[in-house]
Amino acid sequence: MMKRSYAALTAAIFLTSCATLPSSGPSASDIVDRTEDSAALDRYEVVDVSDRVLAALRSRPNEKLAGSFGGARGGTSDAIGVGDFVTVTIWEAGNGGLFSAPVGSVTSGNKSVTIPEQPVTRAGTISIPYAGTVTAAGRTPEQVKSSIEQALSGKAIEPQVLVSVTRPLFNTATVTGEVTRGGRVPLSARGDTILDVIASAGGISAPVHETFVQLQRGRQTIRVPLQQVVDNPQENITLSAGDTLTLTRDPQTFTAFGATGRNAEIPFSAKGIALNEAIAKAGGLLDNRADPSGVFLFRSEPAEVVRLYAPQSRLAARGGHVPVVYRLDLQDPKNLFLAQSFPVFDKDMLYVSAAPANELAKFLGIVNLAVGTVRSGAGTYTNLSDVE
Repeated sequence: MMKRSYAALTAAIFLTSCATLPSSGPSASDIVDRTEDSAALDRYEVVDVSDRVLAALRSRPNEKLAGSFGGARGGTSDAIGVGDFVTVTIWEAGNGGLFSAPVGSVTSGNKSVTIPEQPVTRAGTISIPYAGTVTAAGRTPEQVKSSIEQALSGKAIEPQVLVSVTRPLFNTATVTGEVTRGGRVPLSARGDTILDVIASAGGISAPVHETFVQLQRGRQTIRVPLQQVVDNPQENITLSAGDTLTLTRDPQTFTAFGATGRNAEIPFSAKGIALNEAIAKAGGLLDNRADPSGVFLFRSEPAEVVRLYAPQSRLAARGGHVPVVYRLDLQDPKNLFLAQSFPVFDKDMLYVSAAPANELAKFLGIVNLAVGTVRSGAGTYTNLSDVE
């Protein structure tokens, strides 16, 4: 009777243990087998990493400054703009003129005068004594000089004029954010690139691989990694007057969990890393827990990318973004090379499933604990029976 009760109790504990076995996440079969369910097909795509997948990922669309602004390289001109401050100096050929000292005066021999610095008005004009109101906005200093000389002709003695822009405010770009000295940066006529303007602002105050550049021109705004601008000369476009450049710090991270040595949100150490580097940063696969055939990367991919390697995907046919689970079997040596080329992006999730043998070991551990408990209880019952 006691043996039958012992066996029944042990069997019950076995069944309970199977149902309540703890786990850090789904097994490899849990992730893959769900795709066989018609309802689960609308949840995510499971894709084995291959050369075809890597080729598709290389075509993954990224915002580009050069392409987004139509290839135009911006730039400035010598033209004066509204708000610029200008100074005008006028010389005359002899004494006794409008702007030269009279003969015999204390300042005799002084044949020039400098008109105090003045801003170009909203109407685009400046004021010059005896010349009146002169249009300056949209014209070069040379053109304004000619207009003033013409207006003073017959009034001054062979006037010669020099027009200087002392404080350019129109031909400037605004730089803000993670820079040493934010503010307006004057743009030269030769053309100043993004990196030129950042250097003029004292450089960035954050690591390059964690910094993003946001360029606002008119109603259009584009945001790209600064590393992209540094690496690709075509992205280092010339700025235009009125551009606003904002630099923000945004550390790139991925999340690792499951049978890895480190379950955490892990920052990149460069603009981008490969899957093998991500696994190493996560502490590698735990020998006593991990399933090498169950290395997964979870990501939301653009539908146009998914269609390149999964043309029959029902999720990709809907457009937008598709939840994708990339699977890599590291038991196959050739996949180690694929891991070197597979890119990991910001906010990706790396998951390593537990090995089936590890689940069995945990199950047996629970069973041994349960058997010990049963035996202890049986021994106590027997001792009590003997006393009676």
